[in-house]
Amino acid sequence: MKIEQIYTGCIAHAAYYIENNGEAAIFDPLREVQPYIDRAQKDNAKIKYVFETHFHADFVSGHLDLAKKEGAKIVYGPTAKPGFDAIVAEDNQLFKIGNYTVKAIHTPGHTMESTTYLLIDEKGKEHGIITGDTLFIGDVGRPDLAQHVIAELTQEKLAAHLFDSLRNKIMPLSDDLIVYPNHGAGSACGKMMSKETTDTLGNQKRLNYALRPDMTKEEFIKTLLSGLTAPPGYFPKNVLMNIKGYESLDTIMERGYKPLSPSEFEAAANETKALVLDSRKAADFAKGFIPNSINIGIDSNFAMWVGEMITDINQEILLITDPGKEEETIIRLSRVGYDHTIGYLKGGFNAWTDAGKEVEMVDRITAEEFAAKLKTESPIVIDVRKKSEYDSEHLINAINIPLNEINNHLAEFPKDKPFILHCAGGYRSMIAASILKQRGWTNFVDVIGGFNEIKQLNVPKTEYVCPTTLL
Repeated sequence: MKIEQIYTGCIAHAAYYIENNGEAAIFDPLREVQPYIDRAQKDNAKIKYVFETHFHADFVSGHLDLAKKEGAKIVYGPTAKPGFDAIVAEDNQLFKIGNYTVKAIHTPGHTMESTTYLLIDEKGKEHGIITGDTLFIGDVGRPDLAQHVIAELTQEKLAAHLFDSLRNKIMPLSDDLIVYPNHGAGSACGKMMSKETTDTLGNQKRLNYALRPDMTKEEFIKTLLSGLTAPPGYFPKNVLMNIKGYESLDTIMERGYKPLSPSEFEAAANETKALVLDSRKAADFAKGFIPNSINIGIDSNFAMWVGEMITDINQEILLITDPGKEEETIIRLSRVGYDHTIGYLKGGFNAWTDAGKEVEMVDRITAEEFAAKLKTESPIVIDVRKKSEYDSEHLINAINIPLNEINNHLAEFPKDKPFILHCAGGYRSMIAASILKQRGWTNFVDVIGGFNEIKQLNVPKTEYVCPTTLL
């Protein structure tokens, strides 16, 4: 069967493309739809359907733009109530893509409308299942997200639905089916996802804790709900955008892709309430940055950290990027619903310094210098990794303030004593450093390479404990 996984690592997302006899379908597309259109054109195919496994929380889907540009029909599972024209499939409803068949199997649990799509080839052989967030490789979707949009859908109720869906709809299927999930490791939609992005259903029945045949519903619910943390704040906002609709990416690009000279950029920053977002690497930001700018580097989980750290999804944004990265940055912001970029610094940070504008820096030290300080001083050390990382292994006496909680714990950062920041590798601690600088802190240094470098040295730290959750 001709199926292609289109994986986007920075948000741990998988879309799927199938094509047969000149007809194509896209499952769970990202916001930027041109790559899907180009892929279909390569096969001289027309996109007939856009299948959505559920109303996504961690990204804004491209279903509306695909429907508009290609004339494709949008398909959701039973109980979905979209705010736009779409097919709300019945359980077990069949759809034809050329000589292929797609069967909608209602599998509520992650959300009530969650649906798994069974793929059947031209000979009638069942090939695989596109599971969305119902079944991952090594995990299943967390059931606590929908309650942030619909209060009566408690996590306990959804976990019970998920148990039934897995036992009654998924596990009876053939072991040789290939499982095609919507996410892999790094997504906040599950707590222990594998780095693998496909597997056979039979192998998952053997290895995935949630598919253990002797597990009771009560045990399943307790296991599934343990280790969950509060979901990122942008999740409910993305759900509502996916349900109600949103502006076209073309409109967002037209608004945001505006080059500004240093003087124009400075005027825009002073005259609007725009946030100045610097997407360069942490090391480059530390050497010099525009005062009051926030650093979230594009070379890692950029969109997810934007969603975590910028609380207002309608926030106007002015961008500083490496030259040539402007369009990519605006697109990656839009993937999580941050659609209000109003311009970027033409020529990047070098244009700012060439214009003689004011800059600031972040002081950094190496892991070796940090270890030396530990031997001669008793420095305050603040670890901004996730609690699960900290619980797994950390420096003795280090204070844990997870980056995504920093705005609620600013009072815990001393202003009258020096302190040292670190994360795992330096990416998140530089985000924290930029926020602290913006709020007036200057009495700290950041550790280059973070805990990954520190733990290689002879420093007092806890024994490693294997984490039970990656959230």
